[in-house]
Amino acid sequence: MGQLTRTGIAIDADLLDRFDRFIAKQGYPNRSEAFRDLIRDRLVGAVIGLPEAHVVGTITLIYDHHSRLLPDKLMDLQHNHHGVIIATTHVHLDHDTCLEVIVVKGQAKQVQKLADVLIGTKGVRHGRLVMSSPAAVLPKTA
Repeated sequence: MGQLTRTGIAIDADLLDRFDRFIAKQGYPNRSEAFRDLIRDRLVGAVIGLPEAHVVGTITLIYDHHSRLLPDKLMDLQHNHHGVIIATTHVHLDHDTCLEVIVVKGQAKQVQKLADVLIGTKGVRHGRLVMSSPAAVLPKTA
């Protein structure tokens, strides 16, 4: 943990009031922790935007498992990218709908390409990629 440094910023009173209400709903103990999280988020965002950056993340898919050959297509795609995929969790949401969460690790461009292919596969109803970078994450608390 690094040494704490105090800093001051000027913020419009209305914006600060809205921010205070927002962080209270989010459960932050104070403004400082909320500001630290915002800064960390921007730093991570800058890193994961670099194609060669080492990232970790999840690809979440929702699909109808009765969709013709879709489960097989998704499995084949995952097998073809086994170097990027760490684990997969498959959940049956109801009789027709499945949720799949794929944990990934690798270069940002590889992870993004895999996510684009999986999410764009015909029959996938919804998909989302969430990435982070272990190298960019700073200590959570000061």
